[in-house]
Amino acid sequence: MTLSLTVSDAVRALAPGFTHVAVEAHGLVNGPSTDASAALLDDATRRLAERLAGRAPHEDPHMAAWREAYTAFGSKPSRTRNSAEALAKRALSDAGMPRINVLVDVYNAISVAHLIPVGGEDLDRIEGGMSLVRATGEEDFVTVAGGEEVVEHPDAGEVVWRDEAGVTCRRWNWRQGPRTRLTEETVSGIFLLESMAPMPVADVEGAASELADLLEKFSPGARVEVRPPAC
Repeated sequence: MTLSLTVSDAVRALAPGFTHVAVEAHGLVNGPSTDASAALLDDATRRLAERLAGRAPHEDPHMAAWREAYTAFGSKPSRTRNSAEALAKRALSDAGMPRINVLVDVYNAISVAHLIPVGGEDLDRIEGGMSLVRATGEEDFVTVAGGEEVVEHPDAGEVVWRDEAGVTCRRWNWRQGPRTRLTEETVSGIFLLESMAPMPVADVEGAASELADLLEKFSPGARVEVRPPAC
């Protein structure tokens, strides 16, 4: 069954230039990072450097638009960066791109190469549909700190992704919770590519198509569907 994804009117009012494209996949095969997935990350870093041409990630117009959106809901974008900016900053540093597992490597490569926030969730761990909303501040966000499970609460007005069980990602796409993340046992996933104007919707669709091709390459036989853009 196709996962329901909704964006609240309050979020649309906050960021009228927001668009997301979802890629749903079943029959995935995950595992530890491989030489092939590592090479994909290296190539993404090269593509990012060419795209930025010496600029810092936050100077890119798309990243600047995300910073404006974060500021609009009360977050400090230089302190809590959107996932694409944070990953790009790390890619260009001496630390380089992290190697997590094959599926995460694949979507991180797309995020960095296209400078688009991309997230992946395990469909079997999501309860009900997913919604992008402005938090009341009372929702639960289960995370891990110091090796122990802890429950946090988003700030009132903060933009979050949530399902029926609670928040799955805080500050739009800043920090994903461990409950729904992609693990080496994941066989079904939903991948969200999120953009702001001035990035053309066609660019997001192109990135989603590339992600779908890579998922099929790394998981032969997987059933992959790219959904139409949702504005």
